[in-house]
Amino acid sequence: MADTSANIPALGTLLTAMVTPFTKDGAVDYKQAAELAVKLVDDGCDGLVVTGTTGETSTLTDEENLGMFRAVREAVGGRAAIIAGTGTNDTAHSVHLSQQAAALGVDGLLLVTPYYNKPSQAGVRAHFETIASSVDLPVMLYDIPGRSSIAIEPDTMIRLAQHPNIVAVKDAKADLVAATRVMAETDLLFYSGDDGLTLPWMALGAVGLVGVTTHVATRRFRELIDAVNANDLGTARKINFELQPVVRATMTRVQGAVAAKQILKWQGVLPNSIVRLPLVEPDEAEIETIREDLAEGGLVFS
Repeated sequence: MADTSANIPALGTLLTAMVTPFTKDGAVDYKQAAELAVKLVDDGCDGLVVTGTTGETSTLTDEENLGMFRAVREAVGGRAAIIAGTGTNDTAHSVHLSQQAAALGVDGLLLVTPYYNKPSQAGVRAHFETIASSVDLPVMLYDIPGRSSIAIEPDTMIRLAQHPNIVAVKDAKADLVAATRVMAETDLLFYSGDDGLTLPWMALGAVGLVGVTTHVATRRFRELIDAVNANDLGTARKINFELQPVVRATMTRVQGAVAAKQILKWQGVLPNSIVRLPLVEPDEAEIETIREDLAEGGLVFS
């Protein structure tokens, strides 16, 4: 694998896949989004993914997506990389949204594998290459077969790496052997797409994390990533163990955007935990489960 250190600052090493705050009447709250972006960067994020899965992009209009890109860029542009989630399962729509995002001055794009359609690997490659060729921006591919129903196969990934704009992968399929092959044969920058696997991913050669738990434990994830990069494995392991209950609370018990917004509300970062249908706020049993996991991780809220 090529030396990626010079490329790391372009996209960052600790990226939060931001939630999209809503007002009480369900409108996008751009002011709260800007304030959240500032807090995340102040606490250690050097990149933000805006309106990805956790940002509820599938229930946002194009105007709302673009409004989020604009609000976050105006709030922290120049301090952190702003990565716009512009991937959909419609190639033409993705091209349009990507070009609009580029015109707003974002720093990169996150493109999820086209979901529901179940294209062949040739279709997956053509989809990504078409979007990447439509803009002059670095592209991060998002490999998440649990949601998209198909994986980006290693051979496809290796061929996609030949495109000059495709530079990174957010991996949420946890096939460490396949990813090792891709890292060995390409210059793609890999990011953990699973908060709880950040340490093993980085041990293999990933450069960082695109996370959700990073909303609520930003500084600890910053310390974890910095410890790995400093070759301080003992400290990294200790932090990783301490973070596991918080990861469970945010990622595995309840849907990520739902859990993250609930915890951010408890932390006083957001005024509410409103999500858009078909997502709903956690019920009493789910809230109790989240509280128990957070308490195990040393986070207790009234």
